[in-house]
Amino acid sequence: MSRLSRSLFLALATTALTVATPALAKHHESAKPAAVADLVAAVAIPYDEFTLDNGLKVLVHTDRKAPIVGVAMWYNVGSKDEPKGKTGFAHLFEHLMFNGSENAPGDYFEYLQEMGATDYNGTTNFDRTNYFQTVPRGALERALFIESDRMGYLLGAITQKKLDNQRGVVQNEKRQGDNQPGGLVFYEILKNIFPEGHPYHHTVIGSMADLDAATMDDVRDWFRNKYGPNNATLVLAGDISVTEARPLVEKYFGQIARGPVNVPAAASIPQLEQPLRTVMQDQVAATNISHYWPAPGISDRALTALSVGADILGGLSSSRLDNALVRDEKIAVSVSAGNYAFQRVGILSVGATVKPGADVALVEKRMNEIVEKFIAEGPTEDEVRRAATDSIASTIRGLEQVGGFGGKAVTLAHGQVLAGDPGFYEKQLEILATLTPAEVKAAMQQWLTRPDYSITLEPGERTGEYAEAAGEPVADKAETGDDTITVSVKRDPPPISNLAPLDFPDVTHISLSNGMKVHYAMRAAVPVTRIALSFNAGSAADPVAKRGLETLALTLFEEGTASLTSREIAEAQERLGSQLSLAGGADRSNFEMTALTPNLEPSLDLLAEIVRNPAFAPAEIERVRTQQITSIEQQMRTPQSMASTTLAPLLYGEDHPYGATGSGTVESVKSITRADLTGFQKDWIRPDNGEIFVVSDMALDRLKPILEASFGNWHAPKTAKGEKSFTSASVKPDLARIVVVNRPNSPQSYIYGGLLTPLRAQDADIVDLSNANNALGGNFLARFNMNLRETKGWSYGVRGAVRLTENAVAYTVAAPVQADRTGDSLRELITELNAFLGDKGVTDAELKRVIVKETRELPGQFETSDAVLSAMESNALYGRPDNYYETLADRYAAQTRESLDTAARRALATDQFTWVIVGDAEKIRPQLDGLDMPIEYRGYEASDTAVNNEGSSDDSADNDE
Repeated sequence: MSRLSRSLFLALATTALTVATPALAKHHESAKPAAVADLVAAVAIPYDEFTLDNGLKVLVHTDRKAPIVGVAMWYNVGSKDEPKGKTGFAHLFEHLMFNGSENAPGDYFEYLQEMGATDYNGTTNFDRTNYFQTVPRGALERALFIESDRMGYLLGAITQKKLDNQRGVVQNEKRQGDNQPGGLVFYEILKNIFPEGHPYHHTVIGSMADLDAATMDDVRDWFRNKYGPNNATLVLAGDISVTEARPLVEKYFGQIARGPVNVPAAASIPQLEQPLRTVMQDQVAATNISHYWPAPGISDRALTALSVGADILGGLSSSRLDNALVRDEKIAVSVSAGNYAFQRVGILSVGATVKPGADVALVEKRMNEIVEKFIAEGPTEDEVRRAATDSIASTIRGLEQVGGFGGKAVTLAHGQVLAGDPGFYEKQLEILATLTPAEVKAAMQQWLTRPDYSITLEPGERTGEYAEAAGEPVADKAETGDDTITVSVKRDPPPISNLAPLDFPDVTHISLSNGMKVHYAMRAAVPVTRIALSFNAGSAADPVAKRGLETLALTLFEEGTASLTSREIAEAQERLGSQLSLAGGADRSNFEMTALTPNLEPSLDLLAEIVRNPAFAPAEIERVRTQQITSIEQQMRTPQSMASTTLAPLLYGEDHPYGATGSGTVESVKSITRADLTGFQKDWIRPDNGEIFVVSDMALDRLKPILEASFGNWHAPKTAKGEKSFTSASVKPDLARIVVVNRPNSPQSYIYGGLLTPLRAQDADIVDLSNANNALGGNFLARFNMNLRETKGWSYGVRGAVRLTENAVAYTVAAPVQADRTGDSLRELITELNAFLGDKGVTDAELKRVIVKETRELPGQFETSDAVLSAMESNALYGRPDNYYETLADRYAAQTRESLDTAARRALATDQFTWVIVGDAEKIRPQLDGLDMPIEYRGYEASDTAVNNEGSSDDSADNDE
């Protein structure tokens, strides 16, 4: 059982953070950052362990905060264990193991949704494959049955049809990644750092040729050799004890036979003979220069020193590269550094994105000089302590979850599978606590002085060799392949027992002395306070000619105040272990801080200083403006962003407050003045236009005076607050239409369709539309995805979404599809819509599945304080009662096929959709023949196929328009 050792506590006690936070002693004179020892005392995951006779390792952690259990199954196999000719097998099997087993032959998402699972998925990396889900306590036995059936009884359910289909899905997963700007860079990194034959030389997704060549015998042999119980670790974390867990695990896993032991492939740390360099071009807005060094894996003591060193160099907001290249010299728009440690090896990286117009050679020269100086001199004690506190705070925040991608179950499983010790995280904390600047310096000198591999990624048409994902049309084979399941051992699934209903935290409402409303809920799982100051602004407050104003203003709030510089703000956050997010949606502008409760008082002082006293210094305005413009330029090269930017004005109208994305355009952001920024603050960021939401482990009677000291004496200016105008009405199209945005050489097309519904978010039957969409497009099992992904294999994933805003409700469909199936995919989407809105509405099976899923998921949806905070904000935005989510179960129970069909038919109409397609117009154009709707081409001249960024062509005449 894991405990913090006395030696660790004493070591931490000697490194208390006593550095005063500058200029923040206004309200809490004695407030100082808490000692690191006090913070780390909360980082403990007590566990019990046992091993079945067949070798299955089981870890159990008890956490009774909610009636849920995180279930994590980790297999000791990853892509590094794949032999030549079988690359991509581990990742392919991650897919296949979701496609059903002998006694659970359906798609596994069916069973997960039936259980009311949340935070579920599966992932593969170089070193392991994992599956995880958080389930209601009453569904735990069913979850164990499902996991055990795919471990012990999978082979009879792997069919040729499933294999062919999932090869197609994986091909589109590859295309989706490759299609992003810079999507080919990682291939080059692995190819150049790790020599041919090295276990880390190939990517996790592997070779499509290898997957195409895989036979059923290859697949069966791979499973028999890698997925036995003695090659796996099961972690149960949550409302469960080891006494309760042992008999259940024995019952479902005990009869599964041992398999061969997979000894993780040995892999040496390579050393390049000399520096290597690659220059690539792609659809990026600015040049990026990155350097990579081979490094040790997670078991090396240098791991923590290298991670801290990378943070100090370019990971922290106050990093040396940030301070020099971004803040001071203003020759880069962003920097980065990181230590990506795998089981056997790692990769250290340092990079910078060059400010457009700056000298690329100068940026690289200065970056190298800063790295060299850091290697020679090492960090300061304050830098090491700030990096340590930042890391510990991140760990504490993550451990509020029992499951998911980074909760307690994952932490224990990661240590057991990759390091042979569930308490591995504690050892890393011990090293972190005792780490000295000299150790960081020594580690950087050892590893960053070796020859490196560098990539310069420049704007331009994509260059270099590119292997298309498809070896042959897998989807065609998937329609004819054998799909017969053979059951070797009949097993009956256990029933799902009574499930506890949602008990949403009680919300208390008070007001500060200046009238600001405070909405408070208690959550005591971790010593963390989450606070959001929410102002009635959002991007909808932007004047049409000044779009992007809210985004620019919010960014600048954190870049300097009347008494603190941008650097001092960053350093203060790191010393306190606080995390600040300034972000706006369409309707609200939020200042959100996650603070360690022992450091709450100085953290709130910092937040108050940022909110109340922004400097909007001219030099900072120009620096941040350049960053935002570069970001906009990048968005206009990224398929999803190109599609959303194109669709918004077509749905709402160009002058509507929702008719653009929050970033604005290059022209609008260039036009924003300092007077615009101070005017935004004066009109919108003021106490009479905002409210405070808090979720904390601190009682309200203790919290209120702290909030009062920070915000109670904040008074609104005498001028009137801002008002938004929604008088600009959108015009519904008479016919469905297509807009093709040309993006040459795209291996995928991004289809993004939508329409504006007549509904409002405040309507009672919005829940009916939401659940109708859960049958049509809202999740993995919905019709859109099951058609284009699971049946056709043309996409990695398709979703429909009901998009709520305060003053409008839109419906959108997002479908990234392989380029040669663009037209077919659009036809399938339209066919599905027509059928759903016609005589093939919600079925009995869909109704039951959707209601069960939505009802049983409720307790797990609000496990974390962040989820509770978001729900409180949504309730306030849409005028809902505090117990809104507790009322949903009864609302779901009353739903019928007719009520869901009525909601869908009221909101959706196929002939009012606008379909935006981002992709290679030359490939797309012939596929759209025969579609009876007007087609507009942007950035493409249909007459001669020449790219034209300014012009457009219209095929409406070909469609009787």
